[in-house]
Amino acid sequence: MTLSGKTAIVTGSSSGIGLGIAEGLVKAGLNVMMNGIEPADAVEADRARLEALGSKVLYTSANLMDPAGVRGLVEATVDAFGSVDVLVNNAGIQHVAPIEDFPEAKWDAIIALNLSSAFHATKAVVPGMKAKGWGRVVNIASAHGLVASPFKSAYVTAKHGILGLTKTVALETAEAGITVNAICPGYVLTPLVEKQIPDTANARGISEEEVKRDVLLAAQPTKQFVTVEQLAGTTVFLCSDDAASITGSAIPVEGGWVAH
Repeated sequence: MTLSGKTAIVTGSSSGIGLGIAEGLVKAGLNVMMNGIEPADAVEADRARLEALGSKVLYTSANLMDPAGVRGLVEATVDAFGSVDVLVNNAGIQHVAPIEDFPEAKWDAIIALNLSSAFHATKAVVPGMKAKGWGRVVNIASAHGLVASPFKSAYVTAKHGILGLTKTVALETAEAGITVNAICPGYVLTPLVEKQIPDTANARGISEEEVKRDVLLAAQPTKQFVTVEQLAGTTVFLCSDDAASITGSAIPVEGGWVAH
């Protein structure tokens, strides 16, 4: 079965990992509904660039912190394209602090976006996938869904929760032609991460290369950043017929991090 003509939602796809996954899906022939917090005009150049690759690409700044916003995203996609065949739950935020200092509002926001939005989006798309007898849900978790790091209580909790959601929905939909999987990336050199490198170098009194090797990549034996293209390729594979028997899985793409 070809993916050409199918429709995907990619949350948090205005930049970074999500944008790379959206591009990979467009190249595979899917129409894509992009999503982010930026106004449409700020994303228009990327939206137009992806659409020039040959598929229809739209964008909405639906607020995924609000369950109604998540449902609105799904409804807008169905209205525009007729269905949602692939859902990529990628949107997320981060905050780093010791548990005793962790702001409660930050905890609530991270759980709402990184975990609860995936629940609401999955709940909204599964009935349509069941009706068609085909669907793919790909949750972008993290190596932090498999192991923990200090000072990231909300993020680690959300990513562990994503794996539980993945397994549960995979079991519920196993006979319906739907697969549900999670990808667990290590560090990816996104624009957001790149911006943190000079500040970290100054704060620690080390070079930017030392920040990359000894701080960011300390846990990744390859000492190489995961690329957005690798994550896009993994996502496209999980959507293919070759991956039809892979469901309920957490797939590490993290340079050997969890092999320690």
